[in-house]
Amino acid sequence: MQANLITADPQIMMGKPVIAGTRITVELILEKLAAGEIVEQLLVAHPRLTREGIQAAVAYAA
Repeated sequence: MQANLITADPQIMMGKPVIAGTRITVELILEKLAAGEIVEQLLVAHPRLTREGIQAAVAYAA
């Protein structure tokens, strides 16, 4: 089911993988996590983002 949470469309964010229904890129999520932000901070900063979306981004990167 997580695979459905990540989409890539050439007309959205230049084709970068994003969380479905948003313009939040997998790249952005990974950069913020690598910089030390925690999941709760991401959720506050990006209200349309979900825990499942964050997990899907990490799984996609793996």
